[in-house]
Amino acid sequence: MRIRHGIWMAIVLGLGMLTACGKKEAEVSEKKEAETPAATQATAVDPATAATVTGKILFTGEKPKLHRLMMDQDPVCAQRHPGAAYAEDGEVNSDGTLPNVFVYLKEGAEKYSFPTPTEAVELDQDGCMYTPHVLGVQTNQTLRILTKDPTTHNIHPMPKDNREWNVSQPAGAPPIEQKFARPEVMIPVKCNQHPWMRAYIGVIRNPLFAVTGKDGTFKINGIPPGDYTIEAWTATFGTQELKVTVGPKESKSVEFTFKQSGS
Repeated sequence: MRIRHGIWMAIVLGLGMLTACGKKEAEVSEKKEAETPAATQATAVDPATAATVTGKILFTGEKPKLHRLMMDQDPVCAQRHPGAAYAEDGEVNSDGTLPNVFVYLKEGAEKYSFPTPTEAVELDQDGCMYTPHVLGVQTNQTLRILTKDPTTHNIHPMPKDNREWNVSQPAGAPPIEQKFARPEVMIPVKCNQHPWMRAYIGVIRNPLFAVTGKDGTFKINGIPPGDYTIEAWTATFGTQELKVTVGPKESKSVEFTFKQSGS
């Protein structure tokens, strides 16, 4: 009886010590949370004070010669392009501006919170080319990959900070949906079946980004008043940054000018 009683007392004492330790750890955790500076708490954007930045991406110098794409290895792709097809990297618009430039707020918006969009961003495969060539998504926003081609594609993003994946998509297959958990500018995307296919994805924590089109312009809405660093990214001509300050409801215009490397 004495042995059994001793064992029982040891168990009770052990449980008491575990409870005390657990309580102490919880108290330490609560203390750390209480000591966290209020500045680390994300702030919601007030739409009533949001500003806008618009701009244009210019190009100066001799336009680069575009790389011709050879699609002979897949008859389906070759039939979709009876004439010559060219890579979109290095393309310059007829008015001397640049398309496919990813423009985003690189610094300054860290203290603000932005909800993850519920709608997906779509990347299509049409004529054995990715459309659009450059796109942006928020972290954890759904990227939906579609295909219009009667041939098999193989979508293969090659990130440095996110999980790499490689998925085949036969003709007529349903959309593929994926997400990226971490910010990353930019993620190149290739097709292992068609090596000329290339796209770029910018992953940002906020919706404060845009991609230039055939007029070389961009517009970023919903910017909280403050000081920011804006970056313009290109696949061929590198990147540029500039500082901008916007006030409540202000609309500000900026310009970037790129030139051929070495010129």
